[in-house]
Amino acid sequence: MTRILTYRFSAFGDVAMAAVVVREFLAQNTDAEIVMVSRQQFEPLFQNIPRLIFKGVDLDDFKGFFGLKRLAKELLTEFQPTCIADLHDVIRTKILRRIFRGKGYRVAVIDKGKEEKEHLTDIWNLEKTPLKQTVERYADVFRELGFALTLSHQLTPQQSPKSGIGFAPFAQHHGKMLPLEKSYELACLLSEKYKIFFFGGGSREKEVLEKWEQEIPNTENLAGKLTLTEELDKIAGLQAMISMDSANMHLASLAGTRCISIWGSTHYFAGFLGYGQSTEDVVHVKDLTCRPCSVFGDKECYRGDYACLVELDVQKIAEKL
Repeated sequence: MTRILTYRFSAFGDVAMAAVVVREFLAQNTDAEIVMVSRQQFEPLFQNIPRLIFKGVDLDDFKGFFGLKRLAKELLTEFQPTCIADLHDVIRTKILRRIFRGKGYRVAVIDKGKEEKEHLTDIWNLEKTPLKQTVERYADVFRELGFALTLSHQLTPQQSPKSGIGFAPFAQHHGKMLPLEKSYELACLLSEKYKIFFFGGGSREKEVLEKWEQEIPNTENLAGKLTLTEELDKIAGLQAMISMDSANMHLASLAGTRCISIWGSTHYFAGFLGYGQSTEDVVHVKDLTCRPCSVFGDKECYRGDYACLVELDVQKIAEKL
């Protein structure tokens, strides 16, 4: 049996996307198994996938060239892989690739399409076209190793029946996040028809969502109360998730739940729409020619007013349901 040593260390959403691709790859290639190397906290993303071995590592234990050389030796000794799939392509994994290739291993690496994304996010580029989806870029790595893989791009429901609506109003960067007053208004609007479950992480988000739970009837705050495994189980049982362009959208895809996604300075054209999610469930201001100005939402607004988020109508978001 072919054993593929595969690694992706960050970020949360990217690792979640890798998980859905790995799941489909193993379903279609029954003569292969995967050793998935990532940060230990991401292990629940890979639960219940046949012929997958998860290896959690703390990268602080493997700093510098010699630390990575030690990591490579440990991985090769423990797992004895047939070939290597680099789903990350950062400085750390470039070093690992060099070590593996030096030992005679075949290594395939993701093409992130950096130049294409730079062109897409150029505010003077007025002809925006969709780029290859990130999940297809992951799939290309396995194809380069000689495997057949056709992604279904379909959600796989994990639970039935489903009830309640999840709402994750936060994102890592300001350019991805609906203003909190709009998210509050949206939560009030939705709670008139649905039971709403709030998702978030960190003390500040927990504090805000606890306050919303007290003020908005028919809502429940789950931030800081669930493990990642429990969170995935809860999302799997929801009718739908409402999320920014953030990890929660990708958790919904992994859990097989429809997600209505809200986009500001970023755009699904860059390839990061949740796996199996519909473009019909994308909410964004379509007629701003400066969008997208950022792949990750971490750039300051060129206009200075974040019109891409401020001008969004929460009523239209609610109507998607």
